[in-house]
Amino acid sequence: MVTFLNPCVLDRAHQSARKAVQLDANLPLAHTRLGVILTFRREHDASIAAFERAIALNPNNVDWIFAMALVCAGNSRRAIHVLAAYMRLDPFYAPFASGLLGLAHYVLKLYSQALPLLRDYVSRAPNGRSGHVWLAETHAQLGQLEEARAETAEVLRLQPKFTIAGSTRPVMAFKSTEDEKHFFDGPRKAGLPE
Repeated sequence: MVTFLNPCVLDRAHQSARKAVQLDANLPLAHTRLGVILTFRREHDASIAAFERAIALNPNNVDWIFAMALVCAGNSRRAIHVLAAYMRLDPFYAPFASGLLGLAHYVLKLYSQALPLLRDYVSRAPNGRSGHVWLAETHAQLGQLEEARAETAEVLRLQPKFTIAGSTRPVMAFKSTEDEKHFFDGPRKAGLPE
């Protein structure tokens, strides 16, 4: 299990983030970190509220992690707008932003639009496993099985013991069972091990 998803670690992080908000309720970063933790605790509504509070305190406090929370909460359309604002405000944006933008399009079943975004992410972060997983599943959903298998091979090169249940499922904290089912259908179609 990923260390930060260990229930004890997550509970301690949650307590610390809540304490940070109590110590300085006007600190946007404290609300942002609380939002991140609440996303992984699958407390989606509270997570979005924490991020929105951070933005209310500082409208320029836009971060790619808010988009991740939105995708997980079932609001991929809004995630696309948040990412566009983030990328506009920071021309040196993190490569993961392209990946999340692709993921938001994937969740909306806009595979053709997701593909170039995910390719950009993988080209900028070639050793990032998530980009190859998302690219593999997008190719699979488009029926491009040869490309999907090539990305699957890359995932397994980067993480030989990768499994959907052990590597991806714990991190993708979807609120909607429909989004979760759709998301995890892709890696299976791409041939990633269960």
